[in-house]
Amino acid sequence: MKKFVTLLVSGGLFLFAGIGIADEHEGEAEEANVATPLEMFACKYNKGKGPADLDAAVKKFNAWGDKQGIDDYSAWTLVPYYSSPEQEFDVLWIGGSEKAKTLGRVQDSWLATGAKEQEGFNQAITCDSHSAYAVLTMKKPPKRENPSNIVISFSDCNTAEGTTFDDLYMPIMEWGKYKGESGSTGGMWVFFAAYGGGGEEFDFKWVTAHQNLEDMGADWDQYSESGWQKANELFAGKLSCDSSRSYLATNRRMAKDDDE
Repeated sequence: MKKFVTLLVSGGLFLFAGIGIADEHEGEAEEANVATPLEMFACKYNKGKGPADLDAAVKKFNAWGDKQGIDDYSAWTLVPYYSSPEQEFDVLWIGGSEKAKTLGRVQDSWLATGAKEQEGFNQAITCDSHSAYAVLTMKKPPKRENPSNIVISFSDCNTAEGTTFDDLYMPIMEWGKYKGESGSTGGMWVFFAAYGGGGEEFDFKWVTAHQNLEDMGADWDQYSESGWQKANELFAGKLSCDSSRSYLATNRRMAKDDDE
């Protein structure tokens, strides 16, 4: 269970329509936990380029999105905070919509009409990978004080032999409920690889999001003091996760319903 410690202290993306990373609306009725789509680019700055050049490209991207009437796609950029040399990129771009069909429509529009704006990204960054994930929300966070900047953490997880995600679904939901009752303000999701990968060495990614590093640290303290006992009760012998990579995330575009 030692590998699981760093993951669980995060306890917990995003403001994606349908993913619900932004906030939890009061009075929401129970709904089926349907997976929502997310795309991810891993990128490096080109020689002599940096964040200001990416900001300029994003500005042109948003102008394009406004002109095309794109109001159902949200996007974030993530820069490493807790990381290692294995994260061979400078910035991640993650974007999503409520439905995969909607995401595909936005992507089709970009490929058909966004060539000029794409040049701005090409000049600033080179993206060696473009992947897609199916996302399940396991714990919604409360309303964010500052939804434009959050901290997002990822861990790669594998189920034990003879255990499936179906066996873990309710324990993960119970963990999320326990974290909420313990004062956690984080959100929690699981990401399943869908497109662009191949040969993954994980069954799913455990993803958490906090308003800031202080809130993430509060979950760390709670886990160290007593949460580890609940974690052992729910996951011992069933799940193994590596240490979390944490990123400082900045909102780049907001879907119409995500800021409500």
